[in-house]
Amino acid sequence: MSKNILLISASPRKQGNSDILCDEFMRGAKDAGHHAEKIRLADRNINYCTGCCSCISGNGSCAQQDDMAEIYEKILAADVIVLATPVYFRSFNAQMKTFIDRVCPIYSMISNKDMYFIISAAGGKLPVDSTVQSFRVFTGCLHGINEKGVISSTGIWGEGGVKGSATSRQAYEAGLKA
Repeated sequence: MSKNILLISASPRKQGNSDILCDEFMRGAKDAGHHAEKIRLADRNINYCTGCCSCISGNGSCAQQDDMAEIYEKILAADVIVLATPVYFRSFNAQMKTFIDRVCPIYSMISNKDMYFIISAAGGKLPVDSTVQSFRVFTGCLHGINEKGVISSTGIWGEGGVKGSATSRQAYEAGLKA
């Protein structure tokens, strides 16, 4: 059965390592016959949450008029969500944090989704582990999330260094199995 897969890439660089891993996951998913779409947060107009609390009404909308309204629909329609980020100070970057904060209007509507995390870190295992924990804090606020896998690349500083790596193959294979 074909699945609807949404990849959220927080990489500020096109063809940054986490972005490349998203592309490999998406390639595997499409090769398996799934519908897959990647949203690069850096290419979207997404404002910071202002804390106005207008989303508390429960209607799934935000007072801000930006690209999140379109993304809300895609999140709710997805069977599988992939969150991808580079590590900044042992957690996800500001683009991912802004995205997560802005999910507030629909977070109670997000349920029964498979979830993957893609993480690229120039450092070692500790930054990956703390970033996974940060993602789990977010997904712990959602209902029926099934964490399917963590794909992480460590020790690569340079842009595009993940190309052709074992992690790149792992991302492709995860997409095939999604």
